[in-house]
Amino acid sequence: MYTRIAIHLPSISEAFDYHLPSELAGEVGVGHLVSVPFGTREVQGVVFQLLDQPAVARTKPVLQVLDPEPVLTATQVALAEAMAAETLAPLGAIIGLFLPPGLGQLADTRYTLLPAGKAGLEGAGRTQTRLLALLESRGPLRGRQIDRHFRQVDWRKSAEWLVKGGMLEKRAVLPEPRVRPKFLRVAQLAVPPEVARAAMPDLGRTRATRERRAAALACLLRELDEVNVAWVYAESGCNLSDLQELAGHGLITLRENQVWRDPLEGLQRAGVTPLPPFDLTPDQERAWGAIRAGFRALAAGRSSSPMLLHGVTGSGKTELYLRATAEAIQRGKGAIVLVPEIALTPQTVRRFLERFPGQVGLIHSRLSEGERYDTWRRARAGLMKVVIGPRSALFAPLPEVGLIVLDECHDSSYYQSEPPFYHTGVAAKAYARLAGAVCLLGSATPSVVQRWEAQAGRSRYLELPRRIPQGGSQTGSAGLPPVSVVDMRVELKEGNRSIFSRALSRALEDALARDEQAILFLNRRGTASYVFCRDCGYALKCPRCDTPLTYHVEVKERLTCHHCGYVRRKPARCPACEGDHIREYGLGSERVEKEVEALFPHARVLRWDWETTRQKDAHEIILSHFASHRADVLVGTQMLAKGLDLPLVTLVGMVLADVGLNLPDPFAEERVFQVLTQVAGRAGRSARGGQVILQTFTPDHPVVNAVAGHDYNGFYQRVLAGRRALAYPPFSRLVRLEFRHRENTVAQDQAIKIAEGLKSRIEAEERRQTELIGPVPCFYARLRGEYRWQIVLRGPAPRDLLQGRIPDGCRLEVDPINLL
Repeated sequence: MYTRIAIHLPSISEAFDYHLPSELAGEVGVGHLVSVPFGTREVQGVVFQLLDQPAVARTKPVLQVLDPEPVLTATQVALAEAMAAETLAPLGAIIGLFLPPGLGQLADTRYTLLPAGKAGLEGAGRTQTRLLALLESRGPLRGRQIDRHFRQVDWRKSAEWLVKGGMLEKRAVLPEPRVRPKFLRVAQLAVPPEVARAAMPDLGRTRATRERRAAALACLLRELDEVNVAWVYAESGCNLSDLQELAGHGLITLRENQVWRDPLEGLQRAGVTPLPPFDLTPDQERAWGAIRAGFRALAAGRSSSPMLLHGVTGSGKTELYLRATAEAIQRGKGAIVLVPEIALTPQTVRRFLERFPGQVGLIHSRLSEGERYDTWRRARAGLMKVVIGPRSALFAPLPEVGLIVLDECHDSSYYQSEPPFYHTGVAAKAYARLAGAVCLLGSATPSVVQRWEAQAGRSRYLELPRRIPQGGSQTGSAGLPPVSVVDMRVELKEGNRSIFSRALSRALEDALARDEQAILFLNRRGTASYVFCRDCGYALKCPRCDTPLTYHVEVKERLTCHHCGYVRRKPARCPACEGDHIREYGLGSERVEKEVEALFPHARVLRWDWETTRQKDAHEIILSHFASHRADVLVGTQMLAKGLDLPLVTLVGMVLADVGLNLPDPFAEERVFQVLTQVAGRAGRSARGGQVILQTFTPDHPVVNAVAGHDYNGFYQRVLAGRRALAYPPFSRLVRLEFRHRENTVAQDQAIKIAEGLKSRIEAEERRQTELIGPVPCFYARLRGEYRWQIVLRGPAPRDLLQGRIPDGCRLEVDPINLL
């Protein structure tokens, strides 16, 4: 028996044939995780196919089955192949998306210090000396462990030199999976109570031992069921050896029970009141009819196109997601419900638990490896019907998927911006097609490409054009809150130097007086946009990224790079001219928070941004505090634009609406329109009504006008015309090739060389509609110490130009969401 195995190494694009030893012949099937020899290493791989005959004459054996159950379903195997073909990413890198953290392990190299290295190295460089000292203090370490001690430093060349010098030994290793099932040791009385009591006087040689063991038996006598041994220890003062002695006498039984690490255990234990479906509006009824028809078509063996549910904020999209989930469960299938950010998961999970108690699982990156592993295993075993989370939740191994939902489908968080690059929306549609599932994409601001695909008939267009009235409230067009645009140039001319316009200050005061809530939004983190010297104009930048450092006043006047994490103290003097007039310029969420506290001392203010949500459960804590009205004003960044439903919010203030409008990117205006429209939609979602105040220095900008008028269709038509004129998506496709190196000339030369080869290929193949743009430096020309150059291919099928001919050393993106 032979197998075709996809190797779990990020750079490997092919699958390879292996033979199954006789002892493994009945244990291996499609989707199993195995270890195999690959070159001089042992690596993990996933079985993609069982073969009668291999494609090569000599094959190596499969070494071991690493999990008794398949880690990928047959449909997921097909999805992985489809994603690799669509994105041109190596199959080995795509495989990593499907494996939970801790289970999937990459081959590594272990370095061990030899006696010759312990004596030190005369004339050794700094990196070599550090490496020798590290291995002497910590013992043998794997390469990825050493990486954590040498951030931004290339230590591997030094290691190779030390290996050749006989000071280090290196050996290829495959680390053991870091995650395993969790077991809980329990004890239970094994004899009648009278037998246990009669045995108490003879349970040890010393009085203390007898008393401990008798107390343990007394504890178990009071319990009919098995008891966690930790409780027995705490109550009786005994230890494990005492319990083992009691078990040896046949008085009790000791065993280990498997327990699930469930991040929702506390919420489900506290209880969530089941809620019945709400009555539908006529708009919802029409959309629900189309969704139900999609289920019927699939059940009858026909195809069902993806569906774009275009509904304004507050129009009831979630109720349709819930009904579609119920339909999938009724048909014996599961549902995957995706949200763009971890911030949305607590709200979404609670709504689904109210409708489907005990059937919901949660997956996201802030959970522990054990929690993610156990949720993944429960999904694989069919012990849950609904999986909720950001993009990684798409790869939960539900046995049968009947529904895939992408809420806020326009959001850029659905695009993975590190290799392997992929868009969750594209992958979800492919998965639904392969699984025979309904795919439902919902948003108040679908992307131009998503809306055009619906218009072109590639997906089904469903519309919810009006908000659902809450208590009869109709605050504006289609029930949306009115938006007031404030020209901040006029505010400055009239002497207002505050970050708040007079209109926003009055509105805040009125909202607080009515005991209502307000959201203040800006697209910034920190206290200031950048720090500069007023004497010479020098701006403090990250030494690795050449981007301005952001000022944070909360932690010792910290300056931070939000690209690579570089941190330094704010200097007392200018590094360029030695002047002492170092000042901050711009706006940040910390500064807005301080300003609100200064203007309204009695207001309770919360800040919700990247800085305040780095700890586990921080999103849920902040959101629950605000939702329960334990704060009056919520200051935040783009997390506020993620579909939150907060009925007490009657005011949204956009402190700085212009950020991002003028970036040199064809998708910049679309991103700004989406985020401003989404933030505006947080106001007026109850009978209290609401208003939005948009502060801007460009009040006549078309994007600002479209946001103020809630005019998605007008914005869409204007941008579509511009894209058509410039041949940008959806009227073409893009491929972006990026080249990085610590030396600018090396990155530039590599980009020029590849560009010349691509130009020749375009001419030779007579691709008259394919255009090559560049090579040019990226907008962020240097990140994490590396210079960046890029080439963009634009045309009807630029991906085909690179099929099987991907240049070495480049980061390749098919249909990127920005060109920065």
